[in-house]
Amino acid sequence: MSSTDLEAPSRKLLFAAIIIVLALHVLTVIALAAIKTPELKVENKNDASPIEIELVSLPAETATPVAEVKAAPKEEPRPPVVEQPQPEPKPVEQPKPKNPAKPVVKETKVQPKATPKEPVKKQETKEKPKEPLVDPKIAEAAANEQRKLIAARAERAAQQAQAQAAREAQANRDAQAQAAREAQAQAARDAQADRAAAEAKAAKEAAARAQADAAAKAAAAASNTPVNFTATNANWASAPNFSFPDRAARRASPGDVLEVVLVLRVNKQGGIDSVNVAKSSGNTLLDKEAQRQVRSGKFKPFMKNGVPVVGNVTLPIAYKVP
Repeated sequence: MSSTDLEAPSRKLLFAAIIIVLALHVLTVIALAAIKTPELKVENKNDASPIEIELVSLPAETATPVAEVKAAPKEEPRPPVVEQPQPEPKPVEQPKPKNPAKPVVKETKVQPKATPKEPVKKQETKEKPKEPLVDPKIAEAAANEQRKLIAARAERAAQQAQAQAAREAQANRDAQAQAAREAQAQAARDAQADRAAAEAKAAKEAAARAQADAAAKAAAAASNTPVNFTATNANWASAPNFSFPDRAARRASPGDVLEVVLVLRVNKQGGIDSVNVAKSSGNTLLDKEAQRQVRSGKFKPFMKNGVPVVGNVTLPIAYKVP
């Protein structure tokens, strides 16, 4: 250990010295507050000294007796003393002369001397007890210790503020992470809901398509049954060329009109599947030529309730012999 460590007082001694100094100050303040300053009463002696009058009787020859007035000796002012009242002495009666003459009493006014005022005593003030001397080393050590305590408190406050800021930052990060997780979970739920909605929509569309297919199949099954149409209901997509055959002209007269009635089976696409002669023209070659010529044409599909159907068309054809 160095010499400086040995000379430096311990912390306990420093704290004890500081506490003793503070206690002495407190006791001094209490003592000064408890002391009451005595009140000085100054008594003014305005009472004049008593005047003694002595009557002197003169002989008869004397014309007029003269009373001598003696003033009482002046007394020096004394400090006020509380005296008990004493009974006044009774005056001694003098024998009266035979021929008394009226004494003439000359009163001499004696002005009482002003009693000197007692000097007002100055209020005695008790001197404050001198503060005990403190070793400057101890005071400096105490000041250094106080500064260290203040610095330690400031450092602790800074550390606490830093810790509080770190906690708040961590809380903010946790809140942001929680919000991000909730947003991600919500997005996943929304995506799942969208997928479920899409799947439901697809299933609904598939069901609708299946239902439409079933209806189409049913309609197709229903449309496979031939429906009879007249020639007025038939529309040609491409009309055939009907011309009187030359071979059939040999058996007919010029200008004659030969009519043949054909029954055509028209599929859903408007094509002619079969041709039958419902009424012959009487000319076999003409009937066959009419069947051949009509196959070169094509109808527009026959519709029933918006669905194409197979139709039977009765088509009369009139030929004029050239």
